[in-house]
Amino acid sequence: MTDAELPSDVSAPRGQAALLGPAEVRTLAEEFGVRPTKTLGQNFVHDANTVRRIVAAAGVGRQDTVLEVGPGLGSLTLALLDVVDQVVAVEIDPKLAARLPQTVTDRAPELADRLTVVGEDAMRVTADQIPGAPTALVANLPYNVAVPVLLHLLAELPSIRTALVMVQAEVADRLAASPGGKIYGVPSVKANFFGTVKRSGAVGRAVFWPVPQVESGLVRVDRYEQAPWNQDSEHRRKVFAVIDAAFAQRRKTLRAALATWAGSPAEAERRLRAAGIDPTQRGEKLDVEAFVRLAATD
Repeated sequence: MTDAELPSDVSAPRGQAALLGPAEVRTLAEEFGVRPTKTLGQNFVHDANTVRRIVAAAGVGRQDTVLEVGPGLGSLTLALLDVVDQVVAVEIDPKLAARLPQTVTDRAPELADRLTVVGEDAMRVTADQIPGAPTALVANLPYNVAVPVLLHLLAELPSIRTALVMVQAEVADRLAASPGGKIYGVPSVKANFFGTVKRSGAVGRAVFWPVPQVESGLVRVDRYEQAPWNQDSEHRRKVFAVIDAAFAQRRKTLRAALATWAGSPAEAERRLRAAGIDPTQRGEKLDVEAFVRLAATD
């Protein structure tokens, strides 16, 4: 039965991919001299149930082209290919990028033509380097650059409607935090600029090789169907500049914290009042809509 003949559950696995387990991950790594490095934030998932759960939580199906960042040895890649239409994998490590197509050919030969590998840095990759128009981002992001990569890709690829990423648990909490809490900050506000953000579960340490020193969590971003504000690069730059300034000195009132951004404490207060914001509040009390209003003042 072809995909076109599947009118019901288009997110069910095709059953055409042999997923990787601990033994296969170690064998691949040893065979090709791959050693996980802290510099690239590499921790490889070796549990088939975990990657299936990630794909299910992403809510992707036959209609999706998925962007994966840091595919590593291919554990998540294989699980994605078994469900979606196309996978575009961005891999900075040349050894891993060169090996991934062969791994897919060996373990999912009927799906090999659905994979495209882009040997680039996800922090700097541009839309014209990504074939097609990815509809979803699903990735085990390198923990040392997870937030910048997520924000860059959401900005660079507006075709991405959903993102389901695995990050350090503490980072997951910060991304999904609500205004008013101690962990609410720059990542929380900037992620909410693009869409709604929520935690989507935890991932145990034992499913990784090497075992990381931190806990991991899943975060889902659903881009706004109708963006409530302009999301072009110039407007985003202005809003993000206000966010950065407000949290650079988060213990200070907004009147004081935004003095440099506005030109003076008095000008900061004027602009805050123009945006309907109490100048004695702190940045952690504002939602993204308030920052958008503030950036629009002059």
